[in-house]
Amino acid sequence: MVSLQENKSSESDINALLAKEGVKSTKHRKAILELLENSDIPLTADEIFLALKENNTSIWLSTVYRTLEMLTEKEVVIKSTLMGEDKARYEIKHDEHKHRFVCIGCHKMIPLLDCPLKEFEQKLKTKMDFDVMGHNLEIYGYCRDCKHRGPQK
Repeated sequence: MVSLQENKSSESDINALLAKEGVKSTKHRKAILELLENSDIPLTADEIFLALKENNTSIWLSTVYRTLEMLTEKEVVIKSTLMGEDKARYEIKHDEHKHRFVCIGCHKMIPLLDCPLKEFEQKLKTKMDFDVMGHNLEIYGYCRDCKHRGPQK
């Protein structure tokens, strides 16, 4: 489970991020963003809600959903849905983008360190006169552990 960490530089970064996007800084918004900032993987609204409750933050699940939707609209967070899941996952939008391998056996997410789409984006611009503003890449398969365990049921 994810835990909140008190970190003054992280708090000032979050306040700056909210201000940059013209979003009022509230206790709940800061708590949600701090949780996302300290997570290695994108989180569902339910995971965020449970982590906040474990840290004695008084919040309703509906507030978490409304806050995440507003932060998505303001492009502060990125909303994505992984193959085989029916719940959206959220992560803070940073200047650098992330790609992942996602294990369909254990749902582990492994970061892909290099972007394999840079050259493809340039080809799209040249051949199709298409200006790419961003992309998201998730590659699904079985991690080393699940592959050695055999077929999943």
